[in-house]
Amino acid sequence: MRAAQVVVFVLGLTLPCTAGHGEPGDALRGERVFQRCFACHSVDSDEKLKLQGPSLHKIIGRPAAAIADFDYSVAMKNMAGAGLVWDVETLDRYIADPESVVPGTNMSVPPLRDEQQRADLLAYLARSGPYRP
Repeated sequence: MRAAQVVVFVLGLTLPCTAGHGEPGDALRGERVFQRCFACHSVDSDEKLKLQGPSLHKIIGRPAAAIADFDYSVAMKNMAGAGLVWDVETLDRYIADPESVVPGTNMSVPPLRDEQQRADLLAYLARSGPYRP
């Protein structure tokens, strides 16, 4: 094999493995991923139903347990007191493994292990804009 062929061969092997790593999320795909969340959460700013989970409208940058009229778990209130803020990185870790971020959380949905699905979900959640106090 010549050097150029080796480079092409190596690139061909590595590109598929790294294509999903760090790819930006797709909000349209994320809306479909959100289907696993909508039984307990809403992204509607005017949601009137009392859901099991808090609204995720403008979640990016919002401090934990910040919705005044929502009854958060003791675990979430404790994390809020410790300064937890829902930035993209923290949300990604929480969606992947809620117990590792908020031990004792009431979040009952199984962890979302797929990195691209989490990126898509976060892109969808970001559509409502950043949190503004």
